[in-house]
Amino acid sequence: MAEQKIFLRGKGNVVQEEGRTAPVDVRDAAPSDRGRIATLIHFEQYVHRHLGWRSPVEWLGKQPFLVAEQGDTLQAALACPPDPPEVAWLHLFAARGWDEIEQYWDTLWERAYHVLQESGVQVGAALPQYPWVVRLLQRGGFEAHSRVIMLSWDQPVAPVAAGIRDGRIRPMTLDDLDDVAAVDAAAFDLLWRHSRGTLHRAYQQASVATVAEKDGKIVGYQISTATGHWGGHLARLAVLPEMQGQGVGGALVRDVLQRFTHKRIGHITVNTQHDNAASLRLYKKLGFRLTGEHLTIYTCPVA
Repeated sequence: MAEQKIFLRGKGNVVQEEGRTAPVDVRDAAPSDRGRIATLIHFEQYVHRHLGWRSPVEWLGKQPFLVAEQGDTLQAALACPPDPPEVAWLHLFAARGWDEIEQYWDTLWERAYHVLQESGVQVGAALPQYPWVVRLLQRGGFEAHSRVIMLSWDQPVAPVAAGIRDGRIRPMTLDDLDDVAAVDAAAFDLLWRHSRGTLHRAYQQASVATVAEKDGKIVGYQISTATGHWGGHLARLAVLPEMQGQGVGGALVRDVLQRFTHKRIGHITVNTQHDNAASLRLYKKLGFRLTGEHLTIYTCPVA
């Protein structure tokens, strides 16, 4: 079969692909597409979903979220709305079958890229779990940035909790989210920051969420989730830069390990960047061990 080429044409948000029995329209996804996008995600083989706090369909209504439609059938979908505003993670790419997946990727990513440029986004990012996704990312100008590695803690007894001088650790509340977002923005580089909205979603899904206070000010926080009946995952840990190295992070981790073991949960996992020496020292000191698992972050400059 001769190679099918995609020609971008048309007005507004509709693009058509020529050289097929029926035209393929590329357009912004609409709320009415929710069911068909969910079907594409759940029943097709070639699906990339970002490991985040939202399901892919929850990004409907934000741009760029694009679909390629042939007749009444969605052939492909791509979503990468920026969050925070400077960073656009690839939340979803799904295609119906392999034969034309590269053409769909090229067309959808090109359109999305232009939307991101016009929105002032600085960088696109993706956390692929399959080799075929890596190949598509490389076609789109993405390059390997860093590795995320996994550690696990499997102990019958948690390490002794440690306090914070002139401070305390307490459960997080909704009223804390503005301060938590400020800690997050100060603690992380742009690529790794969470918006307040994302932190709100993380808080809603948390099994254990706590903050560290010193002199009445929130100086650190952690958010952890349950992974089944017997497992937990330390999903987020951040400490203000000026408070790092003073035992705040260690106190938060010791506390959450205590809380999990009280729930009879003794298998805890955590992810961190391979070059984050401070985090690795902390986790290893508290009994975490490298599992050998890792994923590679890919990024693409947009600005």
